[in-house]
Amino acid sequence: MKQKKTPMRKSLVSNEQFPKKDLLRIAYNKEGEISIDPSGKAHGRGAYIAILNKEAREAKKKRVFDRAFQTKIADEFYDELITYVEHLVARRELESATYSADLAPDYDLRWIKNNKFQIY
Repeated sequence: MKQKKTPMRKSLVSNEQFPKKDLLRIAYNKEGEISIDPSGKAHGRGAYIAILNKEAREAKKKRVFDRAFQTKIADEFYDELITYVEHLVARRELESATYSADLAPDYDLRWIKNNKFQIY
């Protein structure tokens, strides 16, 4: 069976190639609106940055979307982008966290029954 190709895109900040699913798309439409596009399917021209806190802060510092879309973009958008990327990074860390049964409280059911506690 043939293996599927992984679509690759280049991050504007670092100029590195990443799998498309590891990037965040920023869309700029004909009306001049810029938006964060988590689905990757919004209309308009798209530009990508990696989902890393460092890249989001660097995007604001270098104002990469101003150059990519050839327009002036408000600082509020960059602040919103930084907040959104921090949220995504935190979610990914929680998804990858593993929990050990050793850390769970150890209940001795015999002790509970002997002390006349009822288990529902």
